[in-house]
Amino acid sequence: MSLIPYSLLRGALFQMDAEVAHDFTLNWLARTQHSPLACAYRQARVNDPVTVAGLRFPNRIGLAAGLDKNARCIDAWAAMGFGFVEVGTVTPLAQPGNPKPRMFRLPEAQALINRFGFNNEGLAAFVANVQSARCLKQADRPIIGLNIGKNAATPIEDATSDYLKGLDGVYAHADYVTINISSPNTKNLRQIQDDAALGGLLQALESRRAALQSQHGKDIPLFVKIAPDLDADQIRAIAGVLRHFGCDAQGRANQRWGLIATNTTLARDQVKHLSHGQETGGLSGAPLTQSSTAVIRQMRDALGRDFPIIGVGGVMSAPDAVDKINAGADLVQVYSGFIYNGPPLVRACALAMQSRA
Repeated sequence: MSLIPYSLLRGALFQMDAEVAHDFTLNWLARTQHSPLACAYRQARVNDPVTVAGLRFPNRIGLAAGLDKNARCIDAWAAMGFGFVEVGTVTPLAQPGNPKPRMFRLPEAQALINRFGFNNEGLAAFVANVQSARCLKQADRPIIGLNIGKNAATPIEDATSDYLKGLDGVYAHADYVTINISSPNTKNLRQIQDDAALGGLLQALESRRAALQSQHGKDIPLFVKIAPDLDADQIRAIAGVLRHFGCDAQGRANQRWGLIATNTTLARDQVKHLSHGQETGGLSGAPLTQSSTAVIRQMRDALGRDFPIIGVGGVMSAPDAVDKINAGADLVQVYSGFIYNGPPLVRACALAMQSRA
């Protein structure tokens, strides 16, 4: 078990500006993950293996993309007991993201708002960091997902070229790749969720994957990350595109495509009365719990029982994680819940989902 109660650390971190605390934490984890100080957050991984998308996950709880955009702390996340770790979003070229301030806490609602805008050091630095992770050379290691997006300066009509560059760069180093088309903080990005645009993107990625499979001798699954702010018609349309690529003629999932539901929300109904509640950007945390779970349930109904689904959005407690599983998710990720509750949440969620199984 970790040696320092997270509640004490959170009290200190929450005295800082939200992004300053975020950067401080990542810098500290990067410095300590290969040192004796890792005992401050190390805890035994819950053994609950499950096979999803052809991959054997040590347990069902994962880190969502966005916390570690540059893949600097993979060994630290592994030490906390995650069954899988998703890092990124990475874009082909380094970019600073949106102007600061761009991250805000809403503690009364256990929520965050961010408008980072895919700030990252670029593909080359990202891949180098993934390659340096020591845990990936071990047999008992977490599954690694690499999340790719497009540069802000790339016109939306040319977005496919950025996703292909990203896939080329990360393919050899990933267990799975996530196609992030749902961040609200890159202009027009969510337009790619339209069925025609999504179909064109997935067709290009499918063709490129075939070439990369031949080149690298492995076939890895691709997951599409969607927004929670979708109506029933949009959900049906996205599900139709995913089934076209991810299912055979009999409707059985081929395990080569998956879904991550969901990204952050633009809705503000639950927080508009709070300080920072009207800030632009993506809202995450407890206000997202129910809407994310509803999208998971609708997507499971539309995609069938075997289509790989990762649930994320408002997992603040172990019961929240179980609710995602009950709604149809195979695996669950945390982000804001981790910021509010720390490493103990990882173990609590893993144990709760193990008990449910």
